[in-house]
Amino acid sequence: MRLNELKDRPGARRARTRVGRGIGSGKGKTAGRGHKGAKQRSGTSIDGFEGGQMPIHRRLPKRGFNPLHRKQVAVVNLGRLQAAIDKGRLDAAKPIDEEVLRAAGLIKKAGDGIRLLAKGALKTKVTIVVDHASEAARKAVEALGGVVQLRGASPKDRDEQVKGIEEH
Repeated sequence: MRLNELKDRPGARRARTRVGRGIGSGKGKTAGRGHKGAKQRSGTSIDGFEGGQMPIHRRLPKRGFNPLHRKQVAVVNLGRLQAAIDKGRLDAAKPIDEEVLRAAGLIKKAGDGIRLLAKGALKTKVTIVVDHASEAARKAVEALGGVVQLRGASPKDRDEQVKGIEEH
């Protein structure tokens, strides 16, 4: 067999039906579209049309605003962090970063960053590397002698971090 001898199997390519070519063709006159109305005309769209009744997407109230490019951040609460340490899934002696949190099952993916929040209580001294931390979470970690490091932080935040580490 040569390249110039290649061809489809018989019946693999079927000719398109040419509609509107006379009654004898079987698809003539109305070309299989029935009689009159919006559906038989070309270029019309009737999605959501309910026979003249107000469509459901117009009857229901619109609430709020969903930003198109909102940031998807992974949230880590202090209580869940402590629970993972208690269960032995996290080692408090080592720095806790994205990979460690993912391995422990506290986050699925970082997305646009990891945010540390103060929900729950932390009883262990930890060093945690996140993108954002609430003021209450930062104070709770530092009260135990721990450190919150911000990855990709602004120079001002980095200066505060260094000052905080030097004080400990």
